[in-house]
Amino acid sequence: MSYYRHHVFFCTNQREDGSQCCAQCGSAGLRDYLKRRTKELALACRGGVRINTAGCLDRCEEGPVLVVYPDAVWYTYVDQEDLDEILTEHLVAGRVVERLRLPD
Repeated sequence: MSYYRHHVFFCTNQREDGSQCCAQCGSAGLRDYLKRRTKELALACRGGVRINTAGCLDRCEEGPVLVVYPDAVWYTYVDQEDLDEILTEHLVAGRVVERLRLPD
């Protein structure tokens, strides 16, 4: 068994030149929200879900973005409701949320 069933990386990169980046879309606050939700649901543990910050994931024009491993599924999202859907459908039930999925 992997140490974590799912490892989620949120791009929270801020570009100094003002060009489009995930930080402009509130990615840090939304990351904090999903991290808090996984703790509330007792999913943030060994064998569960780990939420982490990442630097630039190089998909700025599609942002904000996150990627779920080990599945290597990339998502975009705009609000807490999108993250709740990723949480319940993908991280808990194991089903990819196609409407939020980014192409490989």
